Amino acid sequence: MSAQPTAGPDPGILLQALTAYQLPMALKGAFDLELFTHIAAGANTPAQLAPLCKATEKGVRVLCDYLTVKGFLTKQNGSYGLDPRTGIFLDKKSPAYLGSVANFLTHEIIRDNFNDLAAVARKGGAVFHSTLAPEDPVWVEFARSMAPMMAMPAQMMAAQVTKPGEPAKVLDIAAGHGIYGISVAKFNPAADVTAQDWANVLEVAQENATKMGVADRFHTIAGSAFDVDLGSGYDIVLLPNFLHHFDVETNVKLLKKVRAALKPGGAVATVEFVPNDDRVSPPIPAMFSMMMLGGTDAGDAYTFAEFDRMFKAAGFGASELRALTPAPASLIVTNYAVATKLLAQ
Repeated sequence: MSAQPTAGPDPGILLQALTAYQLPMALKGAFDLELFTHIAAGANTPAQLAPLCKATEKGVRVLCDYLTVKGFLTKQNGSYGLDPRTGIFLDKKSPAYLGSVANFLTHEIIRDNFNDLAAVARKGGAVFHSTLAPEDPVWVEFARSMAPMMAMPAQMMAAQVTKPGEPAKVLDIAAGHGIYGISVAKFNPAADVTAQDWANVLEVAQENATKMGVADRFHTIAGSAFDVDLGSGYDIVLLPNFLHHFDVETNVKLLKKVRAALKPGGAVATVEFVPNDDRVSPPIPAMFSMMMLGGTDAGDAYTFAEFDRMFKAAGFGASELRALTPAPASLIVTNYAVATKLLAQ
């Protein structure tokens, strides 16, 4: 049997990597032009799209060709279409539209944190703008922009941590847009939710609770989760996408406070990007460590084993990892008092 040929040197790989920054900005530009929405409505040539986008035919053509190469559009006989894998998320008229996410992920504060990765690597954390300052307005942008992307995992989480009609006192820590707590309230009409975050961010969460019809069962605690009185007697504490901002010691400190806020037999539902132990798979959770390296002082994407150790150090029992497929995040369910039996399905 002949040996398989070995791929030779390919400088194109390096060229693509060093120009990859163009892709998020191309997507942001396409959302700003409502390019995908116009294509979904039937305008599919540069001549048709240009006046709708208030752009030039050349500009539209180049942008569409680039997005075709990158897999977001299709092209046949000079006409463009939405790629079936992503089109539902790109069309502004689709109920699954995710275009607002670009406003946060391409925000200049987020981008600037990666301008000098050598300095970041030397320090082991953010060198330009740590996003953990009190009342940082970037989290208002986060709350307004990222909510649509969180809807699916939040709904899936809600179905795993509560039951319709079963009274539940719920605390949503670092609630942001509030979608996780709101999803619990919508799934279970007997759930009463308290959201904690900075005051400016909670305004967005309150707006969402009102819009989604659960404002009468939605309360707020303004301030830092590390400093404010969280209350007590909660059946469920939600920790959505928060622990990755801090080092292990800081997380254990917070988790001890969370345990004190839970009633015996209560549970913590943690939503996080959880890489495998090899830290290079699955791709999205594994690469999330880079986001934390550039944007926080000491944050990381922790493995499940690391989360389990943190919870045990804070006095909890064993944790269970659950997939939220197709979302790239995972759910970790941890019980207050019983190490071998987690929250009942």
